[in-house]
Amino acid sequence: MDQQGSSERKGAGRVVLPMAPASCGTEDVPAKAPGMDQPFVEGVHAGPRGDIPRVGSRLRSADRWGTIKARLGVGRMRYAIDPGLYALGSPDETSPVLVSANYKMSFDCLRSALPGRDAWILVLDTKGINVWCAAGKGTFGTAELVRRIETSGLKDIVSHRTVILPQLSAPGVAAHTVKERSGFSVQYGPIRARDLGAYLDAGLKATPQMRCMTFALRDRAVLIPIELFEALKAALIVVPVMFIASGFLGQGGFADNLAGDGLFTLLALGLSILAGAVLMPLLLPYLPGRAFAAKGFAIGAATALLLIAGWGSDLSTWRGALHAAAWIMIPAAIAGYLAMNFTGASTYTSLSGVRREMRWAVPLEIGTAAAGIIMWIASGVIA
Repeated sequence: MDQQGSSERKGAGRVVLPMAPASCGTEDVPAKAPGMDQPFVEGVHAGPRGDIPRVGSRLRSADRWGTIKARLGVGRMRYAIDPGLYALGSPDETSPVLVSANYKMSFDCLRSALPGRDAWILVLDTKGINVWCAAGKGTFGTAELVRRIETSGLKDIVSHRTVILPQLSAPGVAAHTVKERSGFSVQYGPIRARDLGAYLDAGLKATPQMRCMTFALRDRAVLIPIELFEALKAALIVVPVMFIASGFLGQGGFADNLAGDGLFTLLALGLSILAGAVLMPLLLPYLPGRAFAAKGFAIGAATALLLIAGWGSDLSTWRGALHAAAWIMIPAAIAGYLAMNFTGASTYTSLSGVRREMRWAVPLEIGTAAAGIIMWIASGVIA
């Protein structure tokens, strides 16, 4: 990943990802062939060492439903397939060997991009993690690739000695070590699976566009569902507590307070989540600051100000001023925290940059939220 600061000025522009790989290790655990009973397996392809699961490029309704659930965070960490060798269509000894992660969404994205083509798909055991993240964690690494090449009997299946890896796996794989240990050369394919057909037809040559990663509006929007869903799960606990507390903090009776301050609390918390999990990624290039937390603070405070202005809060009294200040600080802290979740999915953050951001942003978010809650309680007890 590129440094966060330099690319931030480009907004949603294009950045070229690094190709320098690094080696990593995995445990020497005996590998077994992928199961034939997996629901997406369509048949059997005879191989020199036994039967190989055959899959198609057309995704079924169950595959699409699984993708939807994973994007919502439902069973996402268990959305994995058996690692090993698969046959796409009816490949032969000259067919290309494409390497993927055993995160099923990665596997489905790869095979669905190659309709009407025959290929071998070598799936690594990345513990159910996608290619890019697995390369960073080391599970999509040199040792695992070499082990899968050997245990799948790939030398006896294909006549060539080339495996094609996603470009995003480059940080985890040392190509020269793979060559030395397995005899197979590593070719880095395009970033996006949809370009694989053109890449193969061009004789394994990638255009500059195939090497560039974008983070445009569509790329950012696809990340929203899972972050929003996770935020809403936490909100199921926090929101009812603060709503009920509003009934005790107003100047009227419990029911009247809920109808007034309670409703305001619901709206403010809802807008906080909307600002951090939806508006921040959509407006990312246009928000001030380079740090994601700063962008979240900005959009959280802005939406809170709009709510306060639209609500018609009385800022001429101490109670009104404290209440307004509290409900600027709380949404800003919530949105800032939620915004930081997108650092792991963007194309231009770095691990060191995220760590530096967390060192100052997390204490600031906690302190701002705590101060806001204290001011909110104080505004409720002032006569």
